[in-house]
Amino acid sequence: MDCIVDHYFLVLEKLGDKIEALQERVAVDPSDEVLKEIHEMKRETMYFRKAVWPVREMVNGLTRLESSLVREGTEVFFRDVYDHAVQVIDATETYREMIGGMQDLFMSSISNRMNGVMKVLTIIATIFIPLTFIAGIYGMNFDYMPELGWRWAYPLVWVVMAAVAVVMLVYFRRKRWL
Repeated sequence: MDCIVDHYFLVLEKLGDKIEALQERVAVDPSDEVLKEIHEMKRETMYFRKAVWPVREMVNGLTRLESSLVREGTEVFFRDVYDHAVQVIDATETYREMIGGMQDLFMSSISNRMNGVMKVLTIIATIFIPLTFIAGIYGMNFDYMPELGWRWAYPLVWVVMAAVAVVMLVYFRRKRWL
C-alpha cells in the first residue's frame, strides 16, 4: 500500500508539470485549444482525486481497526501511508485550485482582448459619426445653400472634416484612449 501511495506522488509530479506548461500557454496564447486542455486537465484532476480518496479512507480505517490481523508495529506504517495519502489529496486540491485560476486567467485574457477590439471600434465610430453628419448635410439636394455657390466650398468642407478628425484623435491621445 505504501508503494501504491508513493507512486501517486509520481503521478502528481507529472500532473504538476502539465499544469505549469499549460499556465505558460494560457499566458502567451489563450485559444480555444488551450481552453479544451484546461477542461481536460480539470477532469483528470477530478478522476485522480476520486481514485485517491478511497485509499485514504481505507488506510484510515486500518489504523483504527482493532484486529488480530493488524499488529501493533504495523500501525505506525499505516499512519505513514495515511499521511502520504492526505498529502496527495492536499496537492490534488491545490492543483484543482490552480486549474480554476487558469480558467479565470483565460477568461480575463479573452475579455481584455475583446475590450481592446471594442475600444478601437468605438474610436473609429466616434471619429466617423461627425464626418458622416457633415457629409450628409452637404450631400442633400438643396438649391439655396449659401456654401454651394462658393468657389472653395468643396475643399473647405474637406478641411473641416479633416480638422474634426484630427482634433478628435488629439483629444483621444491626451485622454490616453489611443
